[in-house]
Amino acid sequence: MTFARPVRPGLVRPALPVIFLLALLALCSAAGCSRDEGPRASAAGPEGEFETLELRYQGNNGTVSPIELAEDLGYLAPIRLHFVGSTVSGPQSVQAVVTGDTDFGGAFNGAVIKLIAAKAPIVAVVGYYGVDEQRQSGFYVLNDSPLRAASDLLDRSISMNTLGAHSEFMVKEFLSRNQLAPEEARRVTLLVVPPVNGEQLLREKQVDVASLSDIYRDRALERGGIRPLFSDYELYGKFTAGSYVMKTSFIKKHPRTARRFVEATARAIEWARSTPRETVVARCIELMKKRGRNEEDSAIKYWRSYGVAGKGGLIAERDFQIWIDWMVKSGELKPGEVPLSRAYTNEFNPYASEQVAH
Repeated sequence: MTFARPVRPGLVRPALPVIFLLALLALCSAAGCSRDEGPRASAAGPEGEFETLELRYQGNNGTVSPIELAEDLGYLAPIRLHFVGSTVSGPQSVQAVVTGDTDFGGAFNGAVIKLIAAKAPIVAVVGYYGVDEQRQSGFYVLNDSPLRAASDLLDRSISMNTLGAHSEFMVKEFLSRNQLAPEEARRVTLLVVPPVNGEQLLREKQVDVASLSDIYRDRALERGGIRPLFSDYELYGKFTAGSYVMKTSFIKKHPRTARRFVEATARAIEWARSTPRETVVARCIELMKKRGRNEEDSAIKYWRSYGVAGKGGLIAERDFQIWIDWMVKSGELKPGEVPLSRAYTNEFNPYASEQVAH
């Protein structure tokens, strides 16, 4: 199928699309080539004047993110979200933030670290997705597949939504824990495939292994005929995997807006955590109907959790340190190259005070 883009084998050397992205971000940062935001509307709110009433973002069709849920629940008001297009890639989402096309984006924390190391002027402000018992990403094969162990993946193909992010890190970790040498790991081929198509390619035997996450995984498991090789939950347990990021200059210019954004996200995460699943799913389906993007709601019916570990999306040191340590070990980063203080902040999260109190 034409939407499956083969990628050069190799899990040790960064893939070309990631290198290009990092180079682009570094160039934009150095040259100051981000878009001029221009005049932005403001209004008086209960905490004073908000610097802007609009936050531009990229979304994912067929899903509802915490900040989209927050807006629907009224937590973001009077600020509104402005959808500028769809994306299936965390690095692409953050690239749009760096170039000024959006005001916030979301990505796997390991990818955020890579982008910061490439001089992207961003900082993570709140966790928005993670891994737990209910939400996890697995790597699946057909029931009759001969693949059983890490060594069986040599000269095989694995589909995932993007390179240099969550799924690639999990594959690297799985191979590393099973003592595969770097030259052996380079024999594993990664294919970039939209998440919605992963199951289809697996069943048609166009890939040997498919990375399937939360709602896509649950839908595929219900249909049967597949089994897991490993999952991110098996590798790392419960953790916050990805964060919303903003440009440091945006936060400096719009501190009240940034605070409201984080507060709204935090409240939505806790609402979803404490509300019956059926109620959350019904709310998300209704929201998808209202926003009129001609989306298929069959996948959202399998939603179970956002998987965020910290209360209200609070970011823990482990959420970033584990990936920094991994990249230092693999030679992708120098020790101390990306300090934690540069990677994330909990400054705007209303649950941070509770954490301090404990």
